Amino acid sequence: MLFGFLDKNKSLLKKYEKITNTVNEFEKEMMSLSDNELAGKTEEFKKRINNGESLDDILPEAFAVVREASRRILNMRHFDVQIMGGIALHEGKITEMKTGEGKTLVATLPIYLNALTGKNVHLATHNDYLAKRDAKWMGPVYEFLGLTVGFIQANMKPEDRKKAYQANVTYGTANEFGFDYLRDNLVYDKSDKVQRGHFYAIVDEADSILIDEARTPLIISGPADTPSDLYRRFASQAKKFIPEKDYTIDEKQKTIALTEEGILKAERMLSIDNLYDPNNIQYLFHLLNALKALNFFKKDRDYIIQDGEIIIVDEFTGRLLPGRRYSEGLHQAIEAKEGVKIKEESMTFATITFQNYFRMYEKLAGMTGTAKTEEDEFKSIYNTEVVVIPTNEPVIREDKNDLIYKTKEEKYKAIVDEIVKRYEKGQPVLVGTTSIENSELLSEMLKKRGIPHEVLNAKYHEREAEIVAKAGQKHAVTIATNMAGRGTDIKLGEGVTELGGLFVLGTERHESRRIDNQLIGRAGRQGDPGESRFILSFEDDLLRLFGGDRMKNMMNTLKIEDGQPIEHKMLTHIIQDSQKKVEGIHFSIRKRLYEFDSVMDKQRTVIYNHRDWILEQGNYDEHMKEIIADVVDRLVDACWNESEEKIDKAVLSQKLKQYLIIADLKGDNTEEVKEEVFNLFWRRYSEKKEEFGEDFNKVAKFVMLRIIDDKWRHHLDSIEALKESVNLRSYGQKDPVMEFKRESYILFDKMVDSIYDDIINYLMRIVRVIPEKEEKEAMKAYSNLSFIHNDMSAIDGKDGKSKEKESNFSGNKIRKRYKVKK
Repeated sequence: MLFGFLDKNKSLLKKYEKITNTVNEFEKEMMSLSDNELAGKTEEFKKRINNGESLDDILPEAFAVVREASRRILNMRHFDVQIMGGIALHEGKITEMKTGEGKTLVATLPIYLNALTGKNVHLATHNDYLAKRDAKWMGPVYEFLGLTVGFIQANMKPEDRKKAYQANVTYGTANEFGFDYLRDNLVYDKSDKVQRGHFYAIVDEADSILIDEARTPLIISGPADTPSDLYRRFASQAKKFIPEKDYTIDEKQKTIALTEEGILKAERMLSIDNLYDPNNIQYLFHLLNALKALNFFKKDRDYIIQDGEIIIVDEFTGRLLPGRRYSEGLHQAIEAKEGVKIKEESMTFATITFQNYFRMYEKLAGMTGTAKTEEDEFKSIYNTEVVVIPTNEPVIREDKNDLIYKTKEEKYKAIVDEIVKRYEKGQPVLVGTTSIENSELLSEMLKKRGIPHEVLNAKYHEREAEIVAKAGQKHAVTIATNMAGRGTDIKLGEGVTELGGLFVLGTERHESRRIDNQLIGRAGRQGDPGESRFILSFEDDLLRLFGGDRMKNMMNTLKIEDGQPIEHKMLTHIIQDSQKKVEGIHFSIRKRLYEFDSVMDKQRTVIYNHRDWILEQGNYDEHMKEIIADVVDRLVDACWNESEEKIDKAVLSQKLKQYLIIADLKGDNTEEVKEEVFNLFWRRYSEKKEEFGEDFNKVAKFVMLRIIDDKWRHHLDSIEALKESVNLRSYGQKDPVMEFKRESYILFDKMVDSIYDDIINYLMRIVRVIPEKEEKEAMKAYSNLSFIHNDMSAIDGKDGKSKEKESNFSGNKIRKRYKVKK
């Protein structure tokens, strides 16, 4: 497999090298142009595109223009390998470029080229700081060439967001792009949308965003009612349950199952007969969540407590994730465990995964320092290839074999000794840890040895830029969680090169090889010297859980003495195998999420397309005929009397009263009755239209959007419950994905019926409740509507995130607005 990959990569690089040579041939010509002539190339390219030339046709010349503009404006000239990287990004590839190779500058090439189409070009980064920095840093190049640049920040006003999206080039975080898409599909006026489509996106740190965070859906939610005392009650009771006696723990899969003893104990505590009775299912749900909070979620590793709030720590970057909450009551269970204020549970208004958001773009590319190990996943989920671009200067960093100790205590003593040795020599050291807790433990040990150092973790992230800037200086010791692995460039101070460059010391192997490679890649940038080594122990989680028996056997065979490390190639293979096992587990979880969400993506597309259609129309009469016909079909069919083999007109007349329609039905057969009832509905609809006059279409638009949003929210809740239940069906030899597809369609079909029923119900019964003179002003705010038995809830909510293209879905009916196939 690796052989095939390298061959494919080699042939792509050959092709890119030829194109790069062509770009180089244009360099002298571009250097001879005046500023105005160089900037004028943009309009020339646009005309050539309008006349039928493709982006590929003008690529060499366009790249040469950007290179020259960058040289004049930023005093930065693209290297040949950066040109090659730009070509790969333009082709929609995931481009692996090592740390320090200038990915930010590389992106200017394909961004400029694709922005010439006039369509939107987005660059998605990891955080607001990088989005703003890169837009401001590279912006002058685009502006010199006549393009506009915008950037998105959290808490930005809608009008500012819209302006940023109107620019030719928009920088922002993946989160903000995703949330803006969801918010755009909750608006009640087309002019309130901020985005303008999804043409081309480059994702920075693509492996982190498109793979590591793919398990985390973006969710816009609002409050739902669940009593706080339930969480506290179960947090208290969970502590009385004994592991392995009352419940079993699967650390690898992060699941908990009650034993027979545990079930009986729960039933006694709750004074119920059957914990698995449908009426008691919420008790089981709360108990399992409380046990998960107790066993799997640790303070200062998975979360911290800040100002009385539980703030999640990103396991991949070590950064805090304020505003993000675990879903399905788990966050509240952790709040109850820690005794902080329990925030109300939320109801989902809109949700999408990064997987399905970024698949919407016509062309998707990504860049990162580490992607090769995940090539299969990029191919299967995003249909993108990985290209490894060579470094501008050869890498001369020395990566040493891992040292492994028996216990964590021995390991940390060895780590501190190594740091002291390097500090006394003057060589800067970057120490990578996997948790805040471990970074603080090491810090305390170094203080006792009198070694000055800096700690970079989620608690001190405000000083990140300052700490990183000094990390390459003589005698610098920096202890960092995974956050130091991305978006940072540690430059060597004076005299450090002679000392061997930056020394990277890993204190634990991460579950993903890519995270380790990111840390190692901090040293040896752009041909600098550097060194890396991991010091581990057999008690580390990765080795304990996944190295297991093989590690124990090796320990017994080698008869290791206390304090003695092992360094052996076989150990390296075992560690790599362990990492591959975990990566495989994570991939299967992401794939399952993707398969589930792909079904939801088809449903979401149908709903959002319908919303868009409603927003764009000014008259809904034809659509209302479709809806009335659908409602009438079901209404009349439901009144069929099997024994008499005819429609029960008395029952049907009674049902029509709920729509305020009094009927004396005359039809002799089903079709005649349906036509008669349709005409009654249409007459009632026409009367309402006349009653409201020219404002009726605004009223109808508002009613339809509110009902669609309300039903979609409740559908999302039903889907979450369905996901939980179908996973159990694998025990009955049933494929959970197929079960989910089948049952989610049934739920969707019922929702569509319900949407149509409610639209007609409300429009038949809507009345005016305000004086004529106040009508126009009130109409703007939609406050002149009164519904009989109106139970539609408001859509206003707050944004929140929780942990966790083909369109051929199906049904028994085919509606013009809900085109679904089986």
